[in-house]
Amino acid sequence: MTFSFLKKLFSRGDQPLEKVESIIRYTFQNKELLKESLSHRSNIEEVSSNERLEYLGDAVLGLVVSEFLYKEFPELHEGNLTKLKSALVNEVILAKISTQFGLCDYIMMSSEEEKAGGRAKLSITSDALEALLGAVYLDGGLNASKKVIHNLILKKYKEHINDKSLHNYKGDLLEYIQKQGSITPRYEVVEELGPDHDKTFIVNVLIDRKIMGTGKGSTKKEAEQNAAHEAMEKIKPEYDDNSIID
Repeated sequence: MTFSFLKKLFSRGDQPLEKVESIIRYTFQNKELLKESLSHRSNIEEVSSNERLEYLGDAVLGLVVSEFLYKEFPELHEGNLTKLKSALVNEVILAKISTQFGLCDYIMMSSEEEKAGGRAKLSITSDALEALLGAVYLDGGLNASKKVIHNLILKKYKEHINDKSLHNYKGDLLEYIQKQGSITPRYEVVEELGPDHDKTFIVNVLIDRKIMGTGKGSTKKEAEQNAAHEAMEKIKPEYDDNSIID
């Protein structure tokens, strides 16, 4: 769905807005909030960017997920609850959900940003989802936000938590290294391959100045996660990244 096509749809009425409302199962009283939540800063339309709503949505999402996990797992301590929360609110899972539900198709952005692969960028798609949650909160309050978050994220929380492609290997490595009293791992980009729109990053993770793992990925974050995974398997042979919960 191109930016020009979206412009035509918006100029004719609220069809795209109604589609988004159908996806999230919430109808806005104030449609301008919904439009703003879908407006990337590159958008040339006279609509505020979604950055302020993204800030608010991030806080709302954190609260709702924290409360859900607190009630769902009364036996877990703070550290484990924090791990579970991180697995549900990180950029990768939010971008994945935005893509799965097709919400990324309705983000308004410039033609230049779209041509540069904007609809596939984790930061843009995840920020838009958080902005949308912020807009729901302002429009309908906390209960409305809880319902939307449940439908989009928490309904399949076990699946998200146990998705190994979303596992936080950097967090595991940092926690393990800190317990050993070593220096905080340092990540270093050693090579960038391919054109700007289709790059591959090669990253080393160093501990006490020694290269302990190397990873590659289409983003720096993905490459860092893969490097951390390799490091964990090297320094802790019994490392098990199996399902967090059953």
